[in-house]
This record gives sequence, C-alpha cells and structure tokens, in this order.
Amino acid sequence: MAQVSLRGVSKVFAGNIQAVHKMDLEIKDREFLVLVGPSGCGKSTTLRMIAGLEDVTEGEIYIGDKLVNDVPPKDRNIAMVFQNYALYPHMSVYENMAFGLKLRKYPKKEINSRVNEAAAILNIEELLDRKPKALSGGQRQRAAVGRAIVRKPRVFLFDEPLSNLDAKLRVQMRAEISKLYTRLQATIIYVTHDQVEAMTMGTRIVVLKDGFVQQISDPLYLYNSPVNKFVAGFIGSPPMNFVSGRFIKENGAFYFDEGAFKVKLNEETYSRIEGYEGREAFFGIRPEDIHDKLFIPEAPEEATITAMVEVVEPMGSETILYLNAGNSYFTAKVGAKDKPEVNQKVDVVFDMSKAHFFDKDSEKSIV
Repeated sequence: MAQVSLRGVSKVFAGNIQAVHKMDLEIKDREFLVLVGPSGCGKSTTLRMIAGLEDVTEGEIYIGDKLVNDVPPKDRNIAMVFQNYALYPHMSVYENMAFGLKLRKYPKKEINSRVNEAAAILNIEELLDRKPKALSGGQRQRAAVGRAIVRKPRVFLFDEPLSNLDAKLRVQMRAEISKLYTRLQATIIYVTHDQVEAMTMGTRIVVLKDGFVQQISDPLYLYNSPVNKFVAGFIGSPPMNFVSGRFIKENGAFYFDEGAFKVKLNEETYSRIEGYEGREAFFGIRPEDIHDKLFIPEAPEEATITAMVEVVEPMGSETILYLNAGNSYFTAKVGAKDKPEVNQKVDVVFDMSKAHFFDKDSEKSIV
C-alpha cells in the first residue's frame, strides 16, 4: 500500500471555473480518509485527479514516492469504485471481476484464485455466474468492490459508491466497507456528500467547501471542535442550530442575548469572549444538547428558555422537536418518552458546556 500526497493541487476548468484551490493533503499509508462536502465542493474532482482521470492544473500528486501527474491511470496502481458500479452488462460477475487482470495478462490460475478470494471476502461466491441485471443494488456494489479488490492496488478510490442504494442497504454496505478496510488494511480515499457516512467510516475526514479545505481531523474532534460555522453545520444530524445575537456582560457574567431571550455562558469561556463584549455573533447548539426541563428540573434558570412546539417527530428511540423561541427556530433531539403537543409551550434547557460561538463576519469559531 502507499501514502498519497497532494501538494498545492488546483483544478481550473474551461471558463476559468476553479474547482479545487491549492490543496495540500497528506494521506497516510493504510488510512481511511473521507472527502466530504456539498455538491460542487471539489471532492470528486480531487479524487479524479488522484486517479488520473482529470489533469492537474497546478501542483503535484505523489503516490508513494512517485510523482504521478503525467502517469496514465492504468499505471498508477490504483482501483476506483464508481457511484454507478460501471459493470459490463454482457459479462458475468466473475468475468467483470477478472477483466482487468486478463487485460494485464495474468495467468488464468492466479486470476481464478484472486476472484474467488475476493468473492469469499465479499460473500458473493454464489453470484459469480450471474449477469449484473440479475443482481440487486447491493450485490452490484459488492461486485464492483470485488473487481477493485482483485487488482490488489496500492490505493482504493471510492466515488460516492452508496448513493444509489436505499437507506437500509446503505447502512449495511457502510458496515461491509468498514469491515473490508479492517481486513485489507488498505489505503482508502472515499468521497461522499453524506456526513453520516463520513463520521462512521473515516479515520480522518476532510471537509470541503467551494474547492477549499475547511478542516481536516478525526470524526470526534471534527464534531466537538469545528473551526467554523460551515463545518459545525455540516457535521452532525440533525444539524447544529444557529442563533444570531450579541454578547453582553451583566454583574461580571457574560450572556448571549438573542433579543427575545438570553442565556448565560459558562465561566470557562469568559476569557475567549472578553474582546467580543457588545459584538454580534452566532450561538451554535446541537439538537442533542437541548433538553426538556420537565425531565431535568434541577437545570439552571440562566440556561432555560420558553419555546413553542411546532412539529413533533417520534423516531422510536428518540423524538425530534421543532421549536420556535424569540426570533429563532431550533431542533431538539430528546428522549423517546418526551412527546409534547404541537402548539404547546415548553421550557427547554441548553447545555452551555456544549455551546459554540462563531464570529459574525468571518464565521470562524470563537469558542
């Protein structure tokens, strides 16, 4: 396997459309790195440049110690799994998996060994004689992954491979790909727009927006310490709530004033807020950090507000509440038994130890 290095890599399409801006990225050997972001952020373009399917406008790409900018895709020793599977419809699963090895003139015995080994890993031995049209979506995806495995490449590239699957199959295939990574200990670069996939699969995550890297970190650090408002809102489901307001100081304590309500900040944050007194900012709080005071009566009044329930979504193991308070709307993730009525007023408590604050202009994290 091998590490992959992107050094000042940019991509400009015709019409001066810049898809990727001077990206510096080091992907470690045997790492599962996920590129995540909304449509148009440059994640698939980055993957295609690594694969050699797109030319690099500026910068250098290394696979191992080798500069590959001018190396054709077939000579980069990588394997790519596409969103649409890209299986040949007239070939059986076995023939699809073996095709690349036949082109490289591998001995028939080794081809057979590799295909059967990959089929056993993916539990598709009984599907080897079927044509793609006789397979379900999940089975086609396994066949496409198997075709990549038999190559025994230095790097696996996955371009939104689960996008065409239904919700249940997506969960199943996430687990399958994670188990595959554990078993193969391969270098994997995985592209998705789904932050749940990114959080559950990657050892590190790269968050992209408009072709710029926003943050690179492991999933938990990314979730707990986003560097800006975009990352905070993109990572997490349901997404983080944001409230506009300003910092005020009363009797030596700092508060965030929304206009119709205010909440007291934790003393641990005072030193970082000091220079922002009187200034506007965004207050961010995740849905799971908003609680119904009915279930925690000892909660501090300074972190409690009254909100109107607009929508209640029972999810079985939890309930999602859509709330309106002051000039703001919130989503709260509460316990399964917590099901207030629509148009009912409830007192909710913010866990201020989990609060985030972002500069109004730069949207960078303050706390």
